[in-house]
Amino acid sequence: MLTGKTALITGGARGIGFAIAEAYLQNGAQVVVADLSAAAVDQAVAQLGAGARGVVMDVARQDSIDAAVAAAGPVDILVNNAGVYDLAPITDITRASYDKLFAVNVAGTLFTLQAVARQMIARGQGGKIIKLSSQAGRRGEPLGAVYCATKAAVISLTQSAGLDLIRHKINVNAIAPGVIESDMWTHVDALFAAAEGLPIGEKKRQVGAAVPFGRMGVPSDIAGMAVFLASPASDYVVAQCFGVDGGNWMA
Repeated sequence: MLTGKTALITGGARGIGFAIAEAYLQNGAQVVVADLSAAAVDQAVAQLGAGARGVVMDVARQDSIDAAVAAAGPVDILVNNAGVYDLAPITDITRASYDKLFAVNVAGTLFTLQAVARQMIARGQGGKIIKLSSQAGRRGEPLGAVYCATKAAVISLTQSAGLDLIRHKINVNAIAPGVIESDMWTHVDALFAAAEGLPIGEKKRQVGAAVPFGRMGVPSDIAGMAVFLASPASDYVVAQCFGVDGGNWMA
């Protein structure tokens, strides 16, 4: 389905990004795993095997974006997956936390997309760009105001970029995962434990029990939608955001 295509996946060394890399390889693509840590990139590439290579990339820095996109070579598929999380009541949000989340989740997404889109336009062969939003981008949360705002911004950017870039045969769409068992959710669980006085693991248990499907998602649950959005089957899909959340949120 993706034979002959090259995909650049930010935050690709673990979690959802790694699962998408596995699925793309299984469907015939070559993958470029981009992440902050050289050690994590090397480990992921070794696990993925033939067809995978890696680049170190900090999406919060323009020089790093430019260098990584150049090192990746011609890119047919971009997955904007890199993201960070923090939480606090409105009265406790800090400028440092706000700046970090917007630098990675919004500016990192926009300017990585921009760099790859420029390359795609120059090649004249179109492409697929897939952003990772979140169910948090469709609603507010008492302790997650900034994170929710960043993921709402990703949905808005998907709509605007999708409408602008389709004239170049570049499809831009997004996925909004629900609660996904991953390293990030281990971090989220610890933050909730501190904020709400919960035992470690209790927030995971609560949110998993509340999902209509009956459990938290796992990274591979997201991979099927990512394959569809990267494939020719989605050529007429433009500027959309798809919930993959076990029924948690109905858009």
